[in-house]
Amino acid sequence: MLLSGGVDSSVALHLLRERRPKELRAFYLKIWLQEELEDLGDCPWQEDLHYARQVCEMAGVPLEVVPLQREYEQHVVSYTVAELRAGRTPSADLLCNERIKFGAFFDAIDTNFKRVASGHYAQTSTKEGLCQLSRSPDPVKDQTYFLSRLSQQQLARCWFPLGHLTKAQVRNEAEERGLPNRNRPDSQGICFLGKIPFDQFIRHHLGELPGVIREGNSGKVLGEHRGYWFHTIGQRKGLGLSGGPWFVVGKDVEKNEILVTHKRELEVESRSTFAVEELHWIAAPPKQQDLEVKLRHGPNLLPCQLTTDGGEGEVELSRPDSGIAPGQFAVFYHQETCLGSGVISR
Repeated sequence: MLLSGGVDSSVALHLLRERRPKELRAFYLKIWLQEELEDLGDCPWQEDLHYARQVCEMAGVPLEVVPLQREYEQHVVSYTVAELRAGRTPSADLLCNERIKFGAFFDAIDTNFKRVASGHYAQTSTKEGLCQLSRSPDPVKDQTYFLSRLSQQQLARCWFPLGHLTKAQVRNEAEERGLPNRNRPDSQGICFLGKIPFDQFIRHHLGELPGVIREGNSGKVLGEHRGYWFHTIGQRKGLGLSGGPWFVVGKDVEKNEILVTHKRELEVESRSTFAVEELHWIAAPPKQQDLEVKLRHGPNLLPCQLTTDGGEGEVELSRPDSGIAPGQFAVFYHQETCLGSGVISR
């Protein structure tokens, strides 16, 4: 059992404990980065580990800490920094699941462990000998978006005990069992940062590079920014501009400029088509073109038409979206099944 110290994985641990009392071990992944902690301030890892130990003691399950900082630095942090420098929008949590939680961790544990459980809100099943990944009944908490890069081999070892539950039901389970972290709020932000603000992490790695904020339509300079890597497509807050609301609609990396548009022109800047690359299918490429797509984690899915050519594809949405950004992942669905994902390239 992958245990984070949060309420979700803690409830999952207790559900498994009741079913397989002698076959369960808990592991806490140590991925926080010492250098970042020294420069940026406190990280809640000590609090996380404290709760993880309490939950395990209550359940009578042994807990082991697995250090994976080097792997995390190589596979997730370096990717995040490189994407930001290229002006793209990284999705670190997808890489964390693919390369760390269900990647490097699989390599680190004894091969005698046949299944690895976690507190993700997702469901797995087997059809015609292939593993399928399906959405949680809780559309807000559903985390198939973050699991869309997993392979057949990884999913075959995954177990999601919370897959059939909603967040409210999980909270009730925690309350009924009197778990010490039952009232702990959900974690927010990138998995290795905890409470450290993302802007501080970016500044630590990339510094500041002042440039202008320009209105996309008129070309008029409206203000200044501290570096294009601090901003994402679709962003509204934190621009420091008057007469808004203003939205980020583009970046000019070579000129170090941020392009914005006013809300009244936002619909014009919205897009209904985009290209994807590095397509990854969990089972097999979809046979139909009519699918649904998630452009970010959350309950919203958009009907779309997908045309593929090898590892690349073109997506046409049923309606425009103003937050499409290169580097983001587009995750594809057919009904309740998560089929896979691709990286938005343009």
